[in-house]
Amino acid sequence: MIAQVSGRLAAKQADRVVVQTAGGVGYEIAVPLGVMEQLPPVGESVSFATELVVREDGWALYGFRDESERRFFQRLIGVTGIGPRIAIALMSALGVARGVRAVQERNIGLLSSVNGIGKKTAERLALELADKLGEFAEPSAGAGGAGAGPADGTAEAALKALERLGYDTAEADRALREALAAAGGGSTETLVRRALQLLTHG
Repeated sequence: MIAQVSGRLAAKQADRVVVQTAGGVGYEIAVPLGVMEQLPPVGESVSFATELVVREDGWALYGFRDESERRFFQRLIGVTGIGPRIAIALMSALGVARGVRAVQERNIGLLSSVNGIGKKTAERLALELADKLGEFAEPSAGAGGAGAGPADGTAEAALKALERLGYDTAEADRALREALAAAGGGSTETLVRRALQLLTHG
């Protein structure tokens, strides 16, 4: 299992990065929006806690800021009907702390607002995980560390702003990822403006 990848950030794309290790190997790693938001410029050093998912149609590597995020991802994909893409979508939209609260409080409305999660899947998530996420219940909203997700950052605020403008979560998320990959960050207003340019002009 590939549990950690460290090296030089070689490329940033809308939903994934390429990390080149000291040995010259380049790893393509899919990451949540909150991770993408905090990436340094291309060429800088990065390190990810990673999870290798092996399926019949191929292997995929998913990257997180720390072990807490990785374990939350593992819990999510252990639920029937929740694949890696949906797990990443949930972590992008809600972050770890807010995602945990939504599951523990059985907030079906919030869970089913995530792209790819319908009402039945949201109910299954709450049923299977509500009592199994105690290890994630402690992160402080102001800690900005292990449990902090995009809900604590500008990307989450930008996503909500785009949703209020009528864009669905999926298209808003894609536009924000592209904006972050191109510019590497910015204020909420800047991200919304860049995303709107992508959404309106393609």
